[in-house]
Amino acid sequence: MEVKTVRIEFPEGCNVILGTSHFIKTVEDLYEALVSSVPGVKFGLGFCEASGKCLVRTEGTDEELKKIAAENALKLGAGHSFIIILRNAYPINVLNAIKMVSEVCTIYAATANPLEVVVAETEQGRGILGVIDGFKPKGIESEEDVSWRKNFLREIGYKR
Repeated sequence: MEVKTVRIEFPEGCNVILGTSHFIKTVEDLYEALVSSVPGVKFGLGFCEASGKCLVRTEGTDEELKKIAAENALKLGAGHSFIIILRNAYPINVLNAIKMVSEVCTIYAATANPLEVVVAETEQGRGILGVIDGFKPKGIESEEDVSWRKNFLREIGYKR
């Protein structure tokens, strides 16, 4: 077995959601969950089929993001994994709908940070061991940092 990392590439200003599921129907069900959650959402979806033809299946509302998601899924190459690249929407707007898709097994990351996926590769294929989402902490927040955090969440409308 070989352990390696795969960097997920996506445009600045976008978010990525990485997960696993168990069935080819996931592609269409995730599409429906996303468009039902955020009217006019822009996204691309790449899904690694782990049996049959073993193709990267794609869906989305934005051709550029579909291409980017498909390329990342192919590079990742981990069975039954999916990558969603979001533009003008945030994971917080769609995560519950994605989690409620019956064939979704795991969500590994939902982020705008740089993302590396730790994979194990055997003769059979690849599997996701975990993710490296962003950077290491530089310290513990101060009272000033707490105040900034609370004000920021209210400024962007997530808290009152």
